[in-house]
Amino acid sequence: MAKKVAVIGAGVSGLVSLKCCVDEGLEPTCFERTEDIGGLWRFKENVEDGRASIYQSVISNTSKEMSCFSDFPMPEDFPNFLHNSKLLEYFRIFARKFDLLKYIQFQTTVLSVRKHPDFSSSGQWEVVTESNGKKQSAVFDAVMVCSGHHILPHIPLDSFPGIEKFKGQYFHSRQYKHPEGFEGKRILVIGLGNSASDIAVELSKKAAQVFISTRHGSWVMSRISEDGYPWDMVLHTRFISMLRNVLSRFKIIRKWMMEQQMNRWFNHANYGLQPQNKHLMKEPVINDDLPSRILYGAIKVKSRVIELTETSAIFEDGTVEEDIDVIVFATGYTFSFPFLEESLVKVKDNTVSLYKYMFPPHLEKSTLACIGFIQPLGSIFPTVELQARWATRVFKGLCTLPSEKTMMADTIKRNEKRIDLFGKSQSQTLQTDYIDYLDELASEIGAKPDLLSLLLKDPKLAMKLYFGPCNSYQYRLTGPGQWKGARSAIITQKKRILKPLKTQALTTSSNFLVSFLLKILGLLAISMAFFFQLQWF
Repeated sequence: MAKKVAVIGAGVSGLVSLKCCVDEGLEPTCFERTEDIGGLWRFKENVEDGRASIYQSVISNTSKEMSCFSDFPMPEDFPNFLHNSKLLEYFRIFARKFDLLKYIQFQTTVLSVRKHPDFSSSGQWEVVTESNGKKQSAVFDAVMVCSGHHILPHIPLDSFPGIEKFKGQYFHSRQYKHPEGFEGKRILVIGLGNSASDIAVELSKKAAQVFISTRHGSWVMSRISEDGYPWDMVLHTRFISMLRNVLSRFKIIRKWMMEQQMNRWFNHANYGLQPQNKHLMKEPVINDDLPSRILYGAIKVKSRVIELTETSAIFEDGTVEEDIDVIVFATGYTFSFPFLEESLVKVKDNTVSLYKYMFPPHLEKSTLACIGFIQPLGSIFPTVELQARWATRVFKGLCTLPSEKTMMADTIKRNEKRIDLFGKSQSQTLQTDYIDYLDELASEIGAKPDLLSLLLKDPKLAMKLYFGPCNSYQYRLTGPGQWKGARSAIITQKKRILKPLKTQALTTSSNFLVSFLLKILGLLAISMAFFFQLQWF
């Protein structure tokens, strides 16, 4: 008899967890409190309690080839960076392709997840849900928590003396939907993350003036990298990851190289954006327009707010901005597990002790996994997929976890490394490296590609894996869940990148000929100028 698995939430993590359960022959039931799939990526005009909320213009920060699931490439005509509606379309196609909707109970809220009385021997859970005012209880052999961590807004009002006197409007970025209604306003955005930057840029096109207040600064990157390719396809390679790991032992060199890389687009110090802790690998802001809006003067970067008055903001550097109409707190989120007892997963200072960000280490049976409570320096989608692939094999007994002592030691060491790399900021508590973590998860299920072996058998593919983008297809080349289309997907990914860009047919051959002739003429002109110059000496 197949083991029954409760999946909490039908967002990205929930959907891919459902598929992984089905792939492993498990019997999943997904409980989704709203009426549809998509989680964070399903835009709604109204903010709903207990549900993630995004603004209408949200576009993915990671490209389609780096964000798709490992055995299901996105359609080649999809743009490289997706509007939230387009990404939701992909999830719908994915759900239909693998017939996942039949496992989901919509408008069903999970009230509690408790150990079954014989948990120490069975590892089972009692899950209590509510739908249409009726409560139900069911027993499951395992639970996958996929409820997300962008639900509870963090608004540190105690850090803003005078906020109670402020006469204007203030709200968390979670409540922002679109720029209409902010015409002619003077707006202060608190924070410098991706949401803060997006909102500031969008509002600056309607508002009289936008100010963005940052405590520590941030690196800002464009979605467009070398030769116009998506940034993550250029930076997330095994070769660059290897260099980064080697250089991490030499902080001075690492810091210098990071500064050089991040300042290639523009000098952050000149724009008031340079991070205070430049050596930290803090998640960069991905925004194509922020520097230009600062250059236009539409956005002005300010230091930390130390006090608010009825109509003004006083900053740490002593400057004052008058007639502030609106304050947007883009100050991040806290997370919690209201349906779990604190003894199961305890949240303290916005951190939680989970083995490899997934498993509570103290449970007698490893039948509870948290999927997606992580913030990688790359796409979240392949990350949660590998988490789900590992978790389902643990549930089946095909993979085993080490002792509680070993898991606790690993968790402590991992947290120390996280602080060393990313710092102690609340926004970095779920931060982790990208390729190293993917490889770590893949190794647990035997899906990490063997580059040395491939170098002998398939050198072309091996070179693609090492020097090319490290996307999810790599983890379907071998091991359980092997997909016969993985090699082709890797070899042909450039075609899918360029397909949506080439909407106009160009006659490249004639352009090449003209360009070649111009270069020849240029060389001849330089040679002749050099020859005649010699005649004067």
